Amino acid sequence: MNYDLIEKFEFLISKMRTEGFHYCFKHYSRFEEIDDDKFHELREKYLKSADELKNYIETRLEDLLEEEYEE
Repeated sequence: MNYDLIEKFEFLISKMRTEGFHYCFKHYSRFEEIDDDKFHELREKYLKSADELKNYIETRLEDLLEEEYEE
């Protein structure tokens, strides 16, 4: 049994709860000490998707405001 990895994931869950899910991955740490390729793949996809959603929302609002202004 990989007790070291279990301990790291327990720590990660603790940080997700105390720091908040998004902050945990975006600002708290890259968790490079966790040797788990699938975890890092999903973490990177999550951050990319979160950035894309944020950018879409901001751009969409700008577009809507421009449309409103043009009317």
